[in-house]
Amino acid sequence: MADNVTKVVLDESEIPTHWYNIVADFPTPPPPPLNPATREPLAPDDLAAIFPMGLIEQEASTERWIEIPAAVREVYRLWRPSPLYRARRLEAALETPARIYYKYEGASPVGSHKTNSAVPQAYYNKLAGRTRLTTETGAGQWGSALAFAAETFGLACDVFQVRSTYEGKPYRRMLMQTFGATVTPSPSDTTDAGREMQRRFPDTPGSLGMAISEAVEEAAKDPNASYSLGSVLNHVALHQTIIGQEALKQLDAFDEARPDYLFACAGGGSNLAGIAFPFIRENLEGRAQTQIVACEPAAAPSLTQGEYRYDHGDVAGLTPLLKMYTLGADFVPSPVHAGGLRFHGMAPLVSHAYDSGLLSAIALGQREAFEAGVLFSRTEGIVPASESNHAIAGAVRRARQAKEEGSEEVIVIGVSGSGQLDLPAYADFLAGTMMDA
Repeated sequence: MADNVTKVVLDESEIPTHWYNIVADFPTPPPPPLNPATREPLAPDDLAAIFPMGLIEQEASTERWIEIPAAVREVYRLWRPSPLYRARRLEAALETPARIYYKYEGASPVGSHKTNSAVPQAYYNKLAGRTRLTTETGAGQWGSALAFAAETFGLACDVFQVRSTYEGKPYRRMLMQTFGATVTPSPSDTTDAGREMQRRFPDTPGSLGMAISEAVEEAAKDPNASYSLGSVLNHVALHQTIIGQEALKQLDAFDEARPDYLFACAGGGSNLAGIAFPFIRENLEGRAQTQIVACEPAAAPSLTQGEYRYDHGDVAGLTPLLKMYTLGADFVPSPVHAGGLRFHGMAPLVSHAYDSGLLSAIALGQREAFEAGVLFSRTEGIVPASESNHAIAGAVRRARQAKEEGSEEVIVIGVSGSGQLDLPAYADFLAGTMMDA
């Protein structure tokens, strides 16, 4: 391919036909989720009250490839395949010999990778006869994605949004409402869990763990409703693997070898899993030696400072027990702008990969993240999501080190979404008033 090519966009016919399930390739099997009442491995019936069977089967599957339904692929065509860019202007600004690429998920209907899982989740719920979905959202990307997907398949959607971002990011709330969702700030006084958390944590800015409790409670008491989670669970990570599958093809189109480094932001783990798991498979099968780096916020450093143990995914203890890196279910992160990364735990599959030495992790303060995001905006012309800035900051660190070492290495960044609705956060950074948490 010509040296001056900026991006590769695959044809719609190259949208992956199957999701990739890393469970089939792990050197050791990941620990199963447990029923909190019995502490025995979770049975499918234990999840039937809040999930349709199609998603429960994916959650427990050990098959390497799971076919993507035609109806889901048809909706994917609205934005997939997403582009892979060569960041030539960023390279020039950093004066690095490294070649930098980024996979950009901001072209989706709601501007983030979250639609990759929201669409199949809505589809399987519609197939099961459910009429309503409940969920939580931090920064609003997941809530927006599920609102879009629910509307696409004719389902009602109720979103509990973390209070700090409900108040601080009103445009994401408006986007959810535009797609027809009902949005409630969490913790709220509309659920038992919300009222209890208001009692325990007066004046709290909220957290994803709190919002999950409210959404699970709402789904469990309505036989026509399902709960939908935007990260953490195995089936969510599975759906996101179309990102990494496309990126591998696009690197081939650039005539580029497998990368030396891959950086992705990590909160609950869905974005990291989506781009990284297909690259881990390349490593496991001996075709690559890519160093995969999870870039988490210093405000919620579950991988770098958490404990690897069984814990609930929510504050009220309504979810199954998951073996994951966790800061504790009652941990409430500082109200940093990267609301999508403010989670106390990490996806079990990502946690297992980290514990197995298949990826590494770093924690970054939000000022360093936004400094990198502003540089990226001014060179590449894309304003990244607050969460994505952490991955960009990790890559910028490495590119500067490559300059010092004179290393002509290949770096790939997962840019999980657009930051056009995060502009108040950028204003905070540019004004010098952003806390470094």
